[in-house]
Amino acid sequence: MDPEGVIGAAMDRVRPMDGAHVLDVGCGTGYHLPGFAARASRVTGVEPHPSLAGAARARVRGLDHVRVLDGVAQRLPVPDSVVEVAHARWAYFFGPGCEPGLAELDRVMRRGGVAFVIDNDATRSTFGSWFRRSLPSYDPAAVERFWAARGFTREPLTMRWSFTDRRAFEAVVRIEFPSALAAEIVRSHPGLSVDYAVNLWWKRY
Repeated sequence: MDPEGVIGAAMDRVRPMDGAHVLDVGCGTGYHLPGFAARASRVTGVEPHPSLAGAARARVRGLDHVRVLDGVAQRLPVPDSVVEVAHARWAYFFGPGCEPGLAELDRVMRRGGVAFVIDNDATRSTFGSWFRRSLPSYDPAAVERFWAARGFTREPLTMRWSFTDRRAFEAVVRIEFPSALAAEIVRSHPGLSVDYAVNLWWKRY
């Protein structure tokens, strides 16, 4: 995903994470943590699912300035006013309902820090059309109004999925989408690349 680093470059234009305390909310298996750790002075991952948190700890074993904590966005296990860069990728993208987590960001962010939220832009791109078909109740306009009303700035980006073989592509599609839609996508989409639109939302505290 995003082999050209479109999302990371856009984040850097707003607030580079060099020397920062970085908080990854919903860090999952810790995929992004080593990359953050290469530049940040301190990295904290928070993950509610114990098996994923365990995988994240294994991934960052030996990185002394990285820790992975069990916790949820609405009760972050982080002190007040210590975070300089917060990152939530596909952890908040439904917008409404995220208010408790955003209140926690208000608490933990330092003055001058920046929070980034990366979500799907369902209004465009090949992946966006698949996403809308898989979740017809999703209202992109309502989601955009939600983030804008809370002081976030939107930067629309286009990245891509890139696969080495069709078997990998088909496996990921079957994970992401209901079986009938996945089968249709596999039949109709050729090649090993998928254009994928996202919204980078960011807010300076």
